Amino acid sequence: MSGSDPDAQAALACAYSEEWARVVASLARRFGDLDVAEDAAAEAFAIAVERWPADGVPPNPGGWLTTTANHKAVDRIRREQRRADKHREALMLHDDDPPEPLGAIDDDRLRLVFTCCHPALSMEARVALTLRLVGGLTVAEIARAFLVQETTMGQRITRAKGKIAAARIPYRVPASADLPRRVTGVLAVLYLVFNEGYLATSADTDPLRADLTAEAIRLTRLVRELLPDDGEVAGLLALMLLTEARRPARIAADGSLAPLAEQDRTVWVASLITEGHRLVRERLDAAAAPGRYQLLAAINAVHTDAPTADDTDWSQVLALYDQLVRLDPSPIVALNRAVAVAEVEGADAALEIIEPLGSALDAYHAFHATRAELLRRVGRRADARQAFDRAIALAGNTAEAATLSRRRDQLEA
Repeated sequence: MSGSDPDAQAALACAYSEEWARVVASLARRFGDLDVAEDAAAEAFAIAVERWPADGVPPNPGGWLTTTANHKAVDRIRREQRRADKHREALMLHDDDPPEPLGAIDDDRLRLVFTCCHPALSMEARVALTLRLVGGLTVAEIARAFLVQETTMGQRITRAKGKIAAARIPYRVPASADLPRRVTGVLAVLYLVFNEGYLATSADTDPLRADLTAEAIRLTRLVRELLPDDGEVAGLLALMLLTEARRPARIAADGSLAPLAEQDRTVWVASLITEGHRLVRERLDAAAAPGRYQLLAAINAVHTDAPTADDTDWSQVLALYDQLVRLDPSPIVALNRAVAVAEVEGADAALEIIEPLGSALDAYHAFHATRAELLRRVGRRADARQAFDRAIALAGNTAEAATLSRRRDQLEA
C-alpha cells in the first residue's frame, strides 16, 4: 500500500469487505462477463490503494470504486475489440439509467449468486466461484476450505468462469417456476460463505469475519422472500441466526477460540436466538419431513436453549443426529454425531465411531481435535498429544490453533 495514512488504510479494508461483491456484481450485470468484472474490480481496488492515501478517501468509496471499475472494464473491451458489437456495447455502457429487473427480484448480488450456482457447473465449482466473486475470498482461502491445493482451486475457478462464458449462462435470477430446483445449490453456497465468516480458514485474517456472515444471512433472507414456504431455506436461515448469535462469545480474552461449553452465554444475541427458535418451531411443526438444514438448525436450537452447558439435552441432540446421518451419511456428519455419542454413551463408544473415519478426514483438523479430546477422556494422553499436534498443524487460524495448544498443554496438568 502506498503511503501510511491509517484512515486510508482503514477505509480500504472496510471498502473491500463491504463493496467487493457490489462492484463485481454491478460489473457482471453491465458487461455479462465474469472475467471482465473480476479483473476490473481488482484494478479499481489497486488504484484505490495508490490514490486514497495521497488524495484522501472519497466521500462515497463504493461509488468511486464502481465508477473506476466501469471505466477499466470499458477500456479493456475497447482494447480487445473482440467483435464490433462488443465495442458498440462498451460505448453504450456510460448510460446511467437503472437497469431493467431481471428475474424474480432486482438484486445484483443475488443474480451473481444464481449465476455462479448454475446447474451446468459442478457443486464444487459453484461454491468456489461464489466464495471468490461474492465473498471476495482469495484462492488460497478457498483451497483450504475445500482441503485441496491452491493451484487445483485456481484451475477450478478458471474453468468455471470459462464454462459460464462458453455456455452463455445468463446473469439473472431464475424465473419463479425454476427457483425450487435451483435453490439447493444456492443454499450450499450460502452455507459455505457463512462458515468461512464464522471461522475463517486463513491464518492471515480475523478468525471471525462478520462481513461474510452478514452477507450470507442477508442473501439467505432474500432467498426466503422468494421461497417463503421452502423448509430448507427457513432451516438454513435459522441455522445461521442461531450460530451467529454465539459469535460475541467465540473469542476468549486470550485470543483463543472459546469452545461452546466454555462460552459466556450472557453475551449471546437474544434477538437472533428468538428468531432462530421461531423458524425451527415453524418448520418442524410442518407436515413435511425435515431436511438437512432444518435438522442442523434444530440441533443448534437445543444448544442455545440450554442456560448452561451442563443443561444441554444431549439425548435430543443425538436423536437429531441420528436423523441427519440417514439423510447425509458423510464422514463429517458421522464425526459430529460422535461428539453427541460421547456425551450420551461415553468416549469409548465415540472413539469406535471416529477411528474408521481417519482415512477420509486425515486432512481435516476437527477430526484430529475431536479424536484428541476423546483420547484424553479415556486416559490415553500420549496419543491425545499426537492428535493435538496434528490438529494444530492443520488449524486454519491463530485463534483455533491457540485453543488447541492450550488443550494440549493441559494434558500435563
